[in-house]
Amino acid sequence: MKIADGRPLIGTSDDIVPMVRWLLFVAALVVLIVVVGGITRLTESGLSITQWKPITGAVPPLTEAQWQAEFAGYKKIPQYLDVNGPAGMTLAQYKFIYFWEWVHRLLARAIGLAFALPLAWFWFRRTIPLGYKPRLLALLALGGLQGVVGWWMVSSGLTPEAADRVSHFRLAAHLLVALATLGGLVWTALDLRALARGEPRARLTGFGAFTLAMLAIQLFMGATVAGLRAGYVAGAGWFHADAWPLMQGRFFPEGVDWTSGFFHALFNDPYLTHFIHRWWAWGVVAVLVMLARQLRGRHRMVSIAVHSAFGTQVLLGIFTVWSGVALWLAVAHQLCGALLVAATVWGVHAIGRRDALGFQGGPRR
Repeated sequence: MKIADGRPLIGTSDDIVPMVRWLLFVAALVVLIVVVGGITRLTESGLSITQWKPITGAVPPLTEAQWQAEFAGYKKIPQYLDVNGPAGMTLAQYKFIYFWEWVHRLLARAIGLAFALPLAWFWFRRTIPLGYKPRLLALLALGGLQGVVGWWMVSSGLTPEAADRVSHFRLAAHLLVALATLGGLVWTALDLRALARGEPRARLTGFGAFTLAMLAIQLFMGATVAGLRAGYVAGAGWFHADAWPLMQGRFFPEGVDWTSGFFHALFNDPYLTHFIHRWWAWGVVAVLVMLARQLRGRHRMVSIAVHSAFGTQVLLGIFTVWSGVALWLAVAHQLCGALLVAATVWGVHAIGRRDALGFQGGPRR
């Protein structure tokens, strides 16, 4: 059904299904860039490219002279002067960390194109349903903001006053914008799928908002732990209780620096941020169990997805600590975190659809 100017009022399945697939494809790319971002962080690659060139930066150095020029720029920043220079970094080692940061930025450009070009096409063909253009433009703006926040993060590690790493607050902002974009893509795709079936949009319930807020706090603390390199402070050793559930043999870790006050320690001390991250997780699990229970009848597959995501995420977090933050486990933990966001948004959307439809219950299985 279309109104006078040709824009879809309700939309047909033939118009809407391609948009759903497009949004889910872009969401999958966002999950991929979160994984590559984790590798970039864990390999200390994020500061290897010291300039932001949104267009020309897509082409890596191709000659020996270009590589030497890039390496010379890297040699001026604190990470090289304080850590990698004294460790005797070679050009070959620099090329390795450059590769991961370059892939990360190239993928970001690809995501921008994968969203913007189809959006322009759907817009040109007037197949975007009424009311969805502002939301799609907001998602496009979030993608642009992510690029700006990414450079804002990197720039925090390039100044002479910086330590050998980026600001953990800016790193958290960078990750949270990416995950918010992922959630927006999934929610919009689900709304469009419902529209294609002739169903109303989902509403964000009070419990749904509470669930997302609990998860957002956990994600922020996890990013803070990553930025402070606080994953190492608990100890290590497979199935070693002194590393988990304890921290260095104690329930509450020694070594927390309280000299600047509680709130400074809460967001800046590696021991305390790690402690909060590991135990806030159980509050999130409790809320997600309640969410999943509401989904067991009519939305059983969503319930299974939520249970599977948070169960796997908890195990990966524990294994990451026990392994001494092995790269592959830490990356898997970050991947599962992104999948948990998608599953939780799916679950919150499902209870919002249930309420929008006036669904009062269903068979419990």
